[in-house]
Amino acid sequence: MSTETPARSADALRKDDDTSAPAKGAGAVGAVASWVDERTGTAKGFRYLMRKVFPDHWSFMLGEIAMYSLVILLLTGTFLTFWFVPSAGHTIYDGSYEPLKGIAMSEAYASTVDISFDVRGGLIIRQIHHWAALLFIVAIMLHMFRVFFTGAFRKPREINWIIGLTLLMLALVEGFAGYSLPDDLLSGTGLRAAEGFMLSIPVLGSYISYMVFGGGFPGEAIIPRLFTVHVLLLPAIIVGLFTAHIILVMVHKHTQYPGPGRTEKNVVGFPMMPVYIAKAGGFFFIVFGITALIAGLVTINPIWAYGPYEPTMVTAGAQPDWYMGFADGALRLLPGFLEFSIFGTTWSFNIFLGAIALIPVLFTIAGAYPFLEAWITGDKREHHILDRPRNAPTRTALGMAAISFYAVLFLAAGNDIMAIKLHLSINDITNILRLSAVILPPLVFWVTKRLCLSLQRRDRDLVLHGRETGRIVRTADGRFFEAHEPLDAHTRWRLVAFESNRPLELPEGSDGNGVRRMGAAKQRLRTRLSGFWFNDRIEAVTPAELAAAHHHGEHEALEAAAVEDSHPQEFGGHLHGGAEEIGTSHAYGHLEEEKSDR
Repeated sequence: MSTETPARSADALRKDDDTSAPAKGAGAVGAVASWVDERTGTAKGFRYLMRKVFPDHWSFMLGEIAMYSLVILLLTGTFLTFWFVPSAGHTIYDGSYEPLKGIAMSEAYASTVDISFDVRGGLIIRQIHHWAALLFIVAIMLHMFRVFFTGAFRKPREINWIIGLTLLMLALVEGFAGYSLPDDLLSGTGLRAAEGFMLSIPVLGSYISYMVFGGGFPGEAIIPRLFTVHVLLLPAIIVGLFTAHIILVMVHKHTQYPGPGRTEKNVVGFPMMPVYIAKAGGFFFIVFGITALIAGLVTINPIWAYGPYEPTMVTAGAQPDWYMGFADGALRLLPGFLEFSIFGTTWSFNIFLGAIALIPVLFTIAGAYPFLEAWITGDKREHHILDRPRNAPTRTALGMAAISFYAVLFLAAGNDIMAIKLHLSINDITNILRLSAVILPPLVFWVTKRLCLSLQRRDRDLVLHGRETGRIVRTADGRFFEAHEPLDAHTRWRLVAFESNRPLELPEGSDGNGVRRMGAAKQRLRTRLSGFWFNDRIEAVTPAELAAAHHHGEHEALEAAAVEDSHPQEFGGHLHGGAEEIGTSHAYGHLEEEKSDR
């Protein structure tokens, strides 16, 4: 005890203690919580949820945007169902929009026009609903890109990857169903195209079309059926899959980017309560506000300008919403000779392949990819640390090739508009896009892989030699070196924390007794694919290489410091110059060794 502080008795120390009786219970909220817990036992699970840790990175917000957009869709969709009439019954419009007065139309179209002009706030809710649907699909796609390029689909998250793909495919169908409900000229043209797609299905096409439309097109059954699918069936499935997705995220724990202190067995971030829930709540209102702002400023789907659907009329320059553009583009690029007749039956594969088969084929390939990569690598471990895209060059290149293929199909959906606006031949544009669909993906694959490998080499050079400082040092014998600043441990960790997979070696085709091994053909295929994936690679810097590089740099720094009468620390312990010989500690030394071994 300090001599300046006078000693006090125990009674004097406790004279300011609160001796009043504690409050009974925890108030009304606590009483309700205790009542619910005693009957449901939810306190333990709720406590676990509130303590759940989430990493903090901007890319994780993409999934949150999708979730918040879904909430907005459910809220605004519920509002619209109060006034929308899902009927193809005939009526005469007598609302406040003068250009349509006295025109015959369906009850669905009339009710949509009434929502837009006669229901207070109806138009802004319609606009928010439509923009939220577009944002929902955009967010899911970008979220899937993040998952793919960072390897977040690996074990144990393969099921979540498939759930995400299913959600994306259902969102496309849900968007098309909602887009078709108003029964305006544009959506009716889309339904007419959809009927043609169904008819192109070999053998079963006419039966499927008859079943969906309840007879010949257009019929009066399609709008009530689409309404049931749009507001009941698909939303229930989407909400269920979204719930399962979130539960699996909780069970598997969240992925995180590599960094100091982050391992496969922990999560570095903020707990759900109070930090993450406050950030998530604020972000929801930001998403809602931006969606409402866009809806208030940018008109989308002005059905009153198109008029009611008439089977004898077609809207000029009609295109589907952007998310169905790639399928429409594929339809336009497929050559006409794919339609032919055999035994008196016409087979329209020029329509079927692009409009019907393309979507399930692409989604099946995407769903099978995690299992294909796991089979090629033979990796059965759990992965909770994400890859940097540059550290998985083949995967990143494949993803970019797929995106380029999608982009070509998307551009092809507007080949007629491009021809009109640019005063070009639509045939020339179509032929160029056909060639691009074949040539561009392999080219993008090669360029992306080279870029990833170059970035890896740059990272390796940074780890071994540090950052360039721009300071040039001259030695006694006339050599010039640039002083390099070594990386700090946090920055270096991110650059070296990855595994370099090596291609598999092909085992002998037969055992010691000359008996052919089972599965030899499958193993040869796996070895070839492994070579395709991992022959071109840059090894991660090992501790031994780093120590050797530092020792080499310190020796040169001391030599130069003696000549220049300076302190070694001025150069950060590293000097680097063109007069050095490439050794095993150099960024490209291991490649030189491999060449010499060959």
